[in-house]
Parts: sequence; structure tokens; C-alpha cells
Amino acid sequence: MVERNDISELTIAILGGTGDQGKGLAHRFALAGHQVLIGSRNAERAHAAAAELSVAGNVTGGENAAVAAAADVVIVAVPWEGHAATVSALAGELAGKIVVDCVNPLGFDKQGAYPLVVEEGSAAQQAAALLPASRVVAAFHHVSAVLLLDPAVATIDLDVLVLGDDREATDLVQALAARIPGVRGVYGGRLRNAHQIEAFTANLISINRRYKAHAGLRITDV
Repeated sequence: MVERNDISELTIAILGGTGDQGKGLAHRFALAGHQVLIGSRNAERAHAAAAELSVAGNVTGGENAAVAAAADVVIVAVPWEGHAATVSALAGELAGKIVVDCVNPLGFDKQGAYPLVVEEGSAAQQAAALLPASRVVAAFHHVSAVLLLDPAVATIDLDVLVLGDDREATDLVQALAARIPGVRGVYGGRLRNAHQIEAFTANLISINRRYKAHAGLRITDV
């Protein structure tokens, strides 16, 4: 386990790193000097995504199980539809690790985005139930993939809400969020409160569509 004072030495794996959100986070953490591992069910897709981002720094790709086993911290950024299957299949590789879940269980219809009901309460709680030997933290739900991937955007004006039941793990993820210029990690409560954080993404999507923006959150007086 890498301690918080060695945060710059963390190797970060991103499951679902071939999607826009995953690639965006990979891009920013690579720019911050981290070794980043892009994961996918298809190793060739992971290698291709890593090649796109290699200009940012040390980014490599591989199959999900391989990158999960090699990383210090693993970010889950897979589509909600494949969340349970992906997470449960990697329980062995993820044992003892900090697992950061940023998945938003959302549906879409002609009226826009809306939150889905999750039996466990939230995607993060589902991950915790499927990974009893891991330290699950919820974070990075409201970060615009467009801004993350835009090379013209040097800083991102955003607070990342970090939720979890392990204080050491949430502290580390808060520090990890701050590795992205302009971003601040803010503790947002226990993992049982992750559902409203995930659901609020539907509101942000509505805001962004109405105002043609890439809105995020700032917490005042903290």
C-alpha cells in the first residue's frame, strides 16, 4: 500500500479506460506524473487507447485483470450495464486495494437523463458488496470528460466529492483528486450516501444540455 505522502508514486489503473471518462482521467493523471494503466476486456482496445494518450506521460494498456493486479489504486469507470460483472470477476486482483468507483447508474429517454434504482443502494455500494476484501471509495462522478480530454484546458474548476467508510482511503483519494490542477477533493460522507451523488449526475447533464456548458460543483465555506 502506497502511503498518502507518497501520492506522486501511485500507479493508477482505470477499468473502462477506453471510454471518454476513463481516458480523460487517465490523461490528467498521466500529466500529473503518475504511471497509468488503461484496462479493457479487449487488450487491443486498451493498447490503442494508451497509444492515444502516451503524449501525456507514462500510459500503457492491458486486459482488465492484468492492470488491476499491477496498480496501487484502481478506478472503475465502466458502463453501468457491465459494472457488476466486471467488478465481481476481478475480486481476487482487487483484494486489499483502494477501488474508486465513479460509475453513475443512469437511464436516458426523450425527457433526458434519470437515475436508476440500484438494489444495493448505489453503484459504489454494489462494488463494496462484491469486493469485501477491497477498500471501496466513491469519487469522480461529476468530472466532465470533455474538459478532461481537452488539451487547451490547463485547470479544471471543480470539487470532487469523495465518499467512503475508510478514512485513510478517502484521505488518499482526496489527495489524488488534487493532483489534477484546479480540482479539490472534498469528503462527502459515508458510502451509504453515494446514491445521491451518483443520481445528481442526471441533474448536471440537464444543466449542461440547457446551458451548453460543462458544469461541475464547488462546495462553499470549506
